[in-house]
Amino acid sequence: MPLSDHLRELRSRLSKSLLAIFLGMIVGWMYYDELFNLIRAPFDAVVAEAEASGRDMTLAFTGVADPFVMQLKVAGVAGLLLASPVWLYQLWRFLVPGLKGNERRWGLAFAAVATPLFLAGAYLAYTVMPLGLEILLGFTPEKVENIISVDKYLSFFLRMMVVFGIGFLLPLFVVALNFAGVLSAARLRSWWRWIVMGVVVFAAVATPTGDPFNLAVLALPLLALMGLAWMVAWLNDRRRARKASSEPEWDDDETSPLDEEPSPIGDQDETAPLSE
Repeated sequence: MPLSDHLRELRSRLSKSLLAIFLGMIVGWMYYDELFNLIRAPFDAVVAEAEASGRDMTLAFTGVADPFVMQLKVAGVAGLLLASPVWLYQLWRFLVPGLKGNERRWGLAFAAVATPLFLAGAYLAYTVMPLGLEILLGFTPEKVENIISVDKYLSFFLRMMVVFGIGFLLPLFVVALNFAGVLSAARLRSWWRWIVMGVVVFAAVATPTGDPFNLAVLALPLLALMGLAWMVAWLNDRRRARKASSEPEWDDDETSPLDEEPSPIGDQDETAPLSE
């Protein structure tokens, strides 16, 4: 395909993706109140416990245009999420012509696994967020109120969701490297100390709170998924070994055996035309 055709196809894919995102933003704008209540639910859970102990916490807008900007941000995030099947499909259709048949199948399988993994990580972040907020806000001294900017809270919320989601995708990349023949299960097992340390460092740097609780909440499931990734890589290596042992291997200067006995004439197709 010429470069101009590639550019036209890219423009078409981008136009469809942007249109879907825009429509999703309209839906997010219409249901802004429900979405904002969902976002602030972890904070409200902490506020309920804080009020029982005599502490004051509240979310606040600090600028005149902050309410409008906040609604625009929430609508934009909702648009990206609602339109994700469309723009992911458009991206896939743009990449498929350059892939081989087996690459298309594996790519589709990994994409199908990546979505629930990312959602599982985001759900875990949403579940443990009240506990993380309670730990962090629990360091507030007495007679000091917590007035938290809504914009900063939204950034904290989104970062937690994205970091946990991406963290759950790391084992999938390990499996992809194994299926590509780059990383073997034996080498992966020999690196287990470095993998444990790398996961802990990633969890410590990625979590915005920096407390041991959130570190452990992200690190422990990641280590479990890395163990599952190693098991998948080990099974794939065994499958490759069995396949390689069943196929005959010939040296470059060695000829394969030939069947020296000719086939009977009667076994040939009688309907085949004879050459004149």
